[in-house]
Amino acid sequence: MNLKLHKPLCIFDLETTGTNIGKDRIVEICILKVNPDSSRESKTWRVNPEMPIPKECSEIHGIYDEDVKDAPTFREIAPKVMEMITGADLGGFNSNRFDVPLLAEELLRADFDFDLNKFKLVDAQTIFFKKEPRNLGAAYQFYCGKTLENAHSAEADVMATFEVLDAQVGKYDDVPNEIAELSNFSSQNKFADLAGMIHFNENGQEIFAFGKYKGQTVKSVFQKDLGYYGWLQNADFPLYTKKVFTKIQLSSKF
Repeated sequence: MNLKLHKPLCIFDLETTGTNIGKDRIVEICILKVNPDSSRESKTWRVNPEMPIPKECSEIHGIYDEDVKDAPTFREIAPKVMEMITGADLGGFNSNRFDVPLLAEELLRADFDFDLNKFKLVDAQTIFFKKEPRNLGAAYQFYCGKTLENAHSAEADVMATFEVLDAQVGKYDDVPNEIAELSNFSSQNKFADLAGMIHFNENGQEIFAFGKYKGQTVKSVFQKDLGYYGWLQNADFPLYTKKVFTKIQLSSKF
C-alpha cells in the first residue's frame, strides 16, 4: 500500500435520490475502512429514503423504490455509520463537494453531531482532476489498468476509488502519502461549511459568500443584525451550514 496511514481511512460512496444536499436522501452507502496495518473492512447498506426515488436517478444507480421499501431508514443505520467513521479520516471521489456534505446532513437529521473539524478529507477526484482530468472509470483504467464494471454501484465505485487513490500516491512523487498532507493537496477551496456558503477571508475570518452581506464577516453581521441570523436559521439552508452559523453567532456575543 502506497498510502501511509496513522489512523483509519474510511472511503465511502453514496447513491441518492438526487443532488440537492439539503433535500435529497441516501438510498445506498458503502464504507471501506482501511486501517494503518493495511487490514480492511467494508459495509454496504441499502437505505429507505422515505421519499420517492426519481426515475432519472434510478436509471443511473439501478435502485428503485421497490428495492428499498423494506430497507432500514438512515436514522436506523446512523449509529453503525458513526461507529465505523469515528476516529477515522474520510475519503471518496467528488466526496468533498457531494458525499461528505450530504452524509453530514443525514447524520444531523438523525441527531448525530457531525463535526467537520474531527476529520481530514481526501478527495481522489480532485487529485485526479489536477493530474489527469477525467472521470472515475477513466481514472480506474489509467491508474489501475482495469475496466470499472458495475459503475454507479456504491460498492463498485468505492472499491475502485480506493484503488485509484492508492495508485495515485504511488505514481506521483509530489503527491504525499500522509493523510493530513494529502487532505490539503486534494482540497480545492477551504470553506467554513460543507456547502461553500461560508468562506474565509485573508485573515482567516468567516465571511458570507452570498446575499446582501457577501464579503462581510459573519461575526460582524450578527453583531449588527441579529435578525439576519434568525432568518438564516428559518431559511432553506443545509443543516451543517446552520450549525456553523450558530457557532459563530454564539461567539459573536463575546
